[in-house]
Amino acid sequence: MLLKMKSVAIFLLLAVGSQIVAAQQINRSKANPNAGAGSIIVQGKLGGLIFGFDIDQNGNLGVLSEAKILDNGTVQAAVETFDQATGTILKVVKRSQTKDDFVTLGIAGTSIGLIEREHPITPFNVQRTFRAMNPLSSGLLNAPWTPPIDQQHIISRVSRIQGGNAAFLATDVSGPHIPVIFASNVAANTFTPVTPITDNDFNFENDPFLAYNSVTNQVVLGHNTNSQFIVPPKIGVVNLSTGSFFKFTGLGLGVINGIAVDSEDNVISTTTSFDPAVQFYNMNTGSRISVLLPNTTENDGTFRGQAVEYDPVNKLFLVAQPFTSTGASGSSIQVYDIDGTFVESVDGLSFNGTGNVFAVHIALNPAQRSGFVDGPSTTVTQIQSFTY
Repeated sequence: MLLKMKSVAIFLLLAVGSQIVAAQQINRSKANPNAGAGSIIVQGKLGGLIFGFDIDQNGNLGVLSEAKILDNGTVQAAVETFDQATGTILKVVKRSQTKDDFVTLGIAGTSIGLIEREHPITPFNVQRTFRAMNPLSSGLLNAPWTPPIDQQHIISRVSRIQGGNAAFLATDVSGPHIPVIFASNVAANTFTPVTPITDNDFNFENDPFLAYNSVTNQVVLGHNTNSQFIVPPKIGVVNLSTGSFFKFTGLGLGVINGIAVDSEDNVISTTTSFDPAVQFYNMNTGSRISVLLPNTTENDGTFRGQAVEYDPVNKLFLVAQPFTSTGASGSSIQVYDIDGTFVESVDGLSFNGTGNVFAVHIALNPAQRSGFVDGPSTTVTQIQSFTY
């Protein structure tokens, strides 16, 4: 009898526990009634073009780089930290008035800012060095970061995972155009072996977009098929532990514009260049779907998505849509859960300017369900807050 009562109690505990987990999952993916563009606009001290930005998911700071060309041909460049809550520039971390540029590669590890400095020796010979701000709150470029690449490679893609290793893709500018990938523990200045991308579907024209699965230690690459026709894209998966590689044909049409991965559930999400849809691939179950962005039809590529970012706390994929299909004008971010179910639209943004130095970037603070994205200035000298 006692054994039977104990079994019933365990069953009830498990049932209640599963209900709590289910309720938490429903709550996490629930639409936010206050979703929309925020009033916080960040602009650098120099008023220059923004060369990369990111925000700390474990604090209230952000970091950006900017540059402004003066009439005499020199470049004013700076690295600055800002307050996520107010948009105020808190500190000019580093400033230069030569012809050098700074590039914010992102925040990696736990609250570590990663900065590249470009020093032109001649027009075709640029020396690139890297420093980390460890932690970001120090306001100092105080730590080395020495990636295992030569001066013939330029870091062009960075995974946006905070709290662990980050993955990087470096473009080969020497001629063969064989990009390489690796992961790094930025805090420890350590690196996985460099893996060249030799597959022809991933090393032609523009570099593939990149995401990193921190659980499987796999880099996920998204590109277009090496074809003269507009056909479905290719997705490649590289295991950094073993060096193994496989690829498969994806959904959608054309070039993959954005890619992100849910490491916990092994779900990949992408957007493509010739259709207004977002794709979801569950690598554990093999299921794959392509979902039209809201208020679109499959033949209208005007409303296609670009960058995709993943929120691991609320288990949401956020898709940048430069030309909104849900707002009155401007741009939107469309939000989906990991099953491809539409959750909400974040309207009232503006990141469809033609002057972008880099591709549109969504930076998230999942704990606050907030973030920053390019705009609203069409000259790409500002970033704007939003909630979701």
